[in-house]
Amino acid sequence: MALARIVATHHQLQGEHAFSHTSAALLHGLTTWRTAAKVEIYQATSRSGHGASHLLRHVPMPPLADRETVVGLPATTLARTAWDCMCAMPAGEALVVADAALRAGVTAAELGAFARRGGRGHSRAARILDVADDGAESAPESMCRYRLLVAGYPQPTTQIPVVTRFGTYFGDLGWPEWKVLIEYDGRVKYEENATETFIAEKRRHDALVEKGWRALRVTKEDLASRRGFETRVAELVPEAAAALRPRRELRW
Repeated sequence: MALARIVATHHQLQGEHAFSHTSAALLHGLTTWRTAAKVEIYQATSRSGHGASHLLRHVPMPPLADRETVVGLPATTLARTAWDCMCAMPAGEALVVADAALRAGVTAAELGAFARRGGRGHSRAARILDVADDGAESAPESMCRYRLLVAGYPQPTTQIPVVTRFGTYFGDLGWPEWKVLIEYDGRVKYEENATETFIAEKRRHDALVEKGWRALRVTKEDLASRRGFETRVAELVPEAAAALRPRRELRW
């Protein structure tokens, strides 16, 4: 549906334009925390004969170096798209996009070059870049890490290898120094072959515990409750919870 709206908008607009922000993120295949309600574009000026309420316009047009054709449509480049989103989004959602961009091949140096240009939201985006990690494999994993960072926990390591009698498992994130793993437990993997999946997850958990690891499984309900999530983590890692230094600079 969102992609169809972008294509329809492209055919309706007559002047020069480039899809940007969340719309360009969709075209590039970047993960976002939520689906945008409006189509976002860059135009030379904010005035247009097409006054549809579903459009969110940004001005002026970015330089040619920041534009390209994506799936046949004019859009900002992958790096410019990520940076624009990081400048405009709430911090947690910005980290989701930053992680996804790094995972897609954008380098921290490329994003850092935009920070040096200055502009609205750039200082906040630079703070997100400092904690971005290409090891996050999903939006919920990025959001888990964001919540931990804001609460004041040390920067978690992503994709932690643990060698067990069943082979090597990779934990979503955690702290190897404390043998602590935090793993996001989504619903999708249980929709088919639920029994086999549950048994495999149980064997995995037992194998990790045998190696001395503590593991916390996080669901979307946990992420919906700030206090609930932080309480569970504090009970799992009391050694870290006793010395938290909340990162207020990541709250907006």
